[in-house]
Amino acid sequence: MTDWRAVGYGFVVMLIAGLLATFAPVVGHVGAGLIGGFVAGYVAGGGLLSGTWHGLLAGSVSGVVVTLLLAVFGGLVGLAGGPLGGLLGGAGVLVVGLFLTFLFAVDSALAGAIGGVVGE
Repeated sequence: MTDWRAVGYGFVVMLIAGLLATFAPVVGHVGAGLIGGFVAGYVAGGGLLSGTWHGLLAGSVSGVVVTLLLAVFGGLVGLAGGPLGGLLGGAGVLVVGLFLTFLFAVDSALAGAIGGVVGE
């Protein structure tokens, strides 16, 4: 059973850590995914598989939200190039965002596994 409270905590931690990573590049955005995934796995508890699942969900949700926001922004900026520019700008960001969602999900799942074991 999915503990959406744990996923929500991990998501919020990822957003906050991601914002801090923008201003402090030493932390990095991968670190934000690791921290958020760990929090989701820790709060959910239940061992390795539960932590992995909750970290994966938290990373995927944050990746999808960031991707959608960036695609809308890319589409709006691309509108300066006309309707075709808006379409290509948004679609390009969307493709890159899907890759980032996968990346966020994988590192968050690994950290969630560790958090699930520690939180047990």
